[in-house]
Amino acid sequence: MNGAPSGRDTAIPDGTWEELVTTALLGTDRRAPAHVPPGRTAPAALLDAAAVATVRRRAGLRPGRAARRPERAPADPRPPLPAPAARRLTTLLADRSGGAGGGRRGSSPDLIELLPQWLAAANAHGYAAPPQALPALLDAARGRTDLRPAALAFAGPRALWLARLNPDWRFALRAAPGGGAALPDTEDAEAVRRLWQEGLFAERAALLGVLRARTPERGRELLASTWATERAEDRLMFLDSLRTGLSDADEPFLEQALGDRSRNVRATAADLLSALPGSAFAARMAVRATACVALDRTGDGPAIVVEAPLECDAGMERDGVVATPPAGRGERSWWLGQLVESAPLGTWPRRLGGRTPEEIVALPVTDGWQGELHAAWCRAAVRQRDAAWSRALLGSPSAPEAGGPGAVSLAERAKLLAALGPDERAAWVAGFIATHGLSEAFQLLGVCAVPWAPPLGRAVVDALDIARDAGSYPWSFSGVMGLAERCLDPAEARRLETLLAISDEPADAAPGAGGYWAEAFQRLVTTLRLRAEMTRELLPPAGPREEGAQPPDAAG
Repeated sequence: MNGAPSGRDTAIPDGTWEELVTTALLGTDRRAPAHVPPGRTAPAALLDAAAVATVRRRAGLRPGRAARRPERAPADPRPPLPAPAARRLTTLLADRSGGAGGGRRGSSPDLIELLPQWLAAANAHGYAAPPQALPALLDAARGRTDLRPAALAFAGPRALWLARLNPDWRFALRAAPGGGAALPDTEDAEAVRRLWQEGLFAERAALLGVLRARTPERGRELLASTWATERAEDRLMFLDSLRTGLSDADEPFLEQALGDRSRNVRATAADLLSALPGSAFAARMAVRATACVALDRTGDGPAIVVEAPLECDAGMERDGVVATPPAGRGERSWWLGQLVESAPLGTWPRRLGGRTPEEIVALPVTDGWQGELHAAWCRAAVRQRDAAWSRALLGSPSAPEAGGPGAVSLAERAKLLAALGPDERAAWVAGFIATHGLSEAFQLLGVCAVPWAPPLGRAVVDALDIARDAGSYPWSFSGVMGLAERCLDPAEARRLETLLAISDEPADAAPGAGGYWAEAFQRLVTTLRLRAEMTRELLPPAGPREEGAQPPDAAG
């Protein structure tokens, strides 16, 4: 006995596995197996051949080479988190209720919305992330791009190590300078030159950014060395990096870029040059702009008269003026706006009788040109970060219709506010809220420093209290309430306790609004207390007391 089943041919050639699969798919009636032993039907012969082939495939499989072990995770030299803060991080990362939108949210804090603030504070202390928290931290950053810079800074080098092992976390490599690759020492001229000549775009952009932050002239010289051979889209991105460390020393290179064949590159170069009031470009724009704007003394009082350009000549186009206006804009007003916004703001006091920005903005403008002229001055003030002109164009926060002389939109007012100091910015927004309420304040609050200064915090809380007394539902102000939870000084929690009671509802109030407001204020107070506790948890643990030292309450 040879152990073979009786009546079967043990030497059935099975062909290749692919042939067997093809025969099975087509059916043995349409394609018979290559070898059918006597006494066996075609389907049975096919199954026999497949069984033999399966055994052969399994028995004949050679073990593959062992995969190379991953390199050890890099060390993180930063101090570890205090234990209470580590537990808090776990809680914040486990919460997925944030971003609930504008509906009813209950009285519990949105923990995920506190994570950005917690990360900023942890990074300020210089702590290292707990290794066991890194996967959840990377998952959170994957789902929210706004978390990525702070989350990756906190996660440190081990985040990149993990990202190379998990495709879901590859965003960390893209977000890191050089795509996760280590940049060369900026003092190693040969390594810098080699990466600039041979590296990927992301690596080159990261290198240029580092050089501009440390030694701006070296970054500019590196860019100039290959400028003529770069693609237009790369020239545009590289040129924009010159905003970091921008100075008068960059003017010759930017003047060269004004002659670029790409319109977008020319426009970016012009934008950068307009931020250098002493540049030849700024002087040219000042000449053109002052030819269009003058002081008229022939009427009952001084006024500004405007004569917009009649054409966009070749010189204007070379200096970045776009000749074709967008739909709905007139050509002459379009050209005028570009000239005025690119001229140094210091031009106008000399041109308009030595007046201050406030006095200039207060002058009437003839023939309906005021809106166009003031809007261009707004853009110039934002671009040149001129606090005096920003202050003048904003005007009083209690101005009628919630607008300053030249601020044509809330977004523009927010940009003008950014040029002011934090305290002045907060005071202006507090005055705006006191006069106009919260309905238009959301964008303005977003540019204020955190935590909000006490006058601004009080103005927001008072306005919320007024909205409650008006009988509306609190989710009409959910955006402002969410900002208050993250931006109010935690010290305000005690003052807010008086708002926790359910107030008497006016007759025309929305049903149940008082209870919803009490719930919303309870959430606000709870969140502020939680933020204060989070801050305490991040404080470094107190070191051992020196020998012989007495506790504070025992000292003389």
